[in-house]
Amino acid sequence: MDKLALLLVIIGAINWGLIGFFQFDLVAAIFGGQTAALSRLIYGLVGLAGLYSIKFLVGERRVDS
Repeated sequence: MDKLALLLVIIGAINWGLIGFFQFDLVAAIFGGQTAALSRLIYGLVGLAGLYSIKFLVGERRVDS
């Protein structure tokens, strides 16, 4: 689950970078526009992955010896 969340967060970050630098929404371009059901699903999954990934920021760190 952690790797899937990380993958979705990376996809979201790349998409936001493309929007910021080039005004190009890759997810919308691939899946039929920002309001298309599949695009909204991807946006929602990326958002959930971002929320899930908060645990990496505030979670306990283990030190293996």
